[in-house]
Amino acid sequence: MAWLNAFLSSTIGQKVVVALTGLFLCTFLVVHMVGNLQLIWGTADKFNLYTYAMTHNKVIKVVSYLTYASIVLHAVMAIWVNRRNAGARPVGYAKKGTNSTWSSRNMVFLGVVILVYIVVHLYNFWFQLKFGEVGTVVIEGKHVKDLYPVVINAFQIPWLVALYVVSMAALSFHLIHGFQSGFQTVGVSHHKYTPFIKQLGIWVFGVLIPLGFAAVPIAVMILKDPIPIP
Repeated sequence: MAWLNAFLSSTIGQKVVVALTGLFLCTFLVVHMVGNLQLIWGTADKFNLYTYAMTHNKVIKVVSYLTYASIVLHAVMAIWVNRRNAGARPVGYAKKGTNSTWSSRNMVFLGVVILVYIVVHLYNFWFQLKFGEVGTVVIEGKHVKDLYPVVINAFQIPWLVALYVVSMAALSFHLIHGFQSGFQTVGVSHHKYTPFIKQLGIWVFGVLIPLGFAAVPIAVMILKDPIPIP
């Protein structure tokens, strides 16, 4: 295991960890957004069954644990790599930004905004689902926690909706740079594939995914009425 410790202690190894965890989280975003869209186009039962599957299906539970671990590893390693790079970089070079985009120069700042959003999001919904006083409903013979009204009522709060929208803007800039950068870090860089990866990162993960996430709280606030909770 000495080689693994040496690899993870190196800047290259840490960048690879950041890239792999980031790309894994991109796949999670797609699945999570599809589930969240049920708040707009689906029914309360479908959304509650979705949350039930997320907490009871064994495969999904394993993926969830991998997701939590990936978030922590991605954040810690990214901050550590940034600090090492800043310490090794000459002051004169650090002031130059003509060859890089705004998002690439501010990946850590964008990541911190996203991390704050994740903490608020987990507290409002995951924590309430696990430890809060959430009622239950019977759907298809299953006793399912009724998270639907909790989410609908949460998105009636203007500041919370605003936080989601701002966070999704940060996520957009983060993914526009991070998606392509992740592939480059793990060695997927070729003139045949790089343009496609770049466009995929910009339009799907930089625009479509954040827009989908931001649209949910806005649409709920506009279209849905608060739901009395017994």
